[in-house]
Amino acid sequence: MNIPFLDNWRRRHDGARGTGLAAAVAADPDGVAELLAECELLRVRVGQCGLELDDSPASLAALDQLPPRWRDDPEELPWLGNDAGLYLGTVLVRNVPGAVWSIWPSGQPVVRLASGREIDVVEAGLDWAMAGSPELSQVYSESAEG
Repeated sequence: MNIPFLDNWRRRHDGARGTGLAAAVAADPDGVAELLAECELLRVRVGQCGLELDDSPASLAALDQLPPRWRDDPEELPWLGNDAGLYLGTVLVRNVPGAVWSIWPSGQPVVRLASGREIDVVEAGLDWAMAGSPELSQVYSESAEG
């Protein structure tokens, strides 16, 4: 998976080009969480609709209510879905006790809950962007319950 902002992290950490995302999470979990929370495309697009994302569960419900105009642009759709998933993960990590970012061997960022269950937030974000289901707020609620 291509995560462009990882290059920014690498530059800030002495250009450690050999450092993978999993090692970055282990070495600087807060820094990686900050980078994963950027979700710039999503924040810009929803800002154009008058919605400001504040990393709260309520913002996920507000996202679910937006008209899915992004589906009109097939080139932007996967990027927006990726950002939606990273935003979902950010809300989980910041609001669910014990939730942390984790990296699968494939390089996919996921959220691991205190129970050990892992949520593939990027897949959930892509499904939401493409089909509207499951709703981001629903994924959050189901994850926060456990």
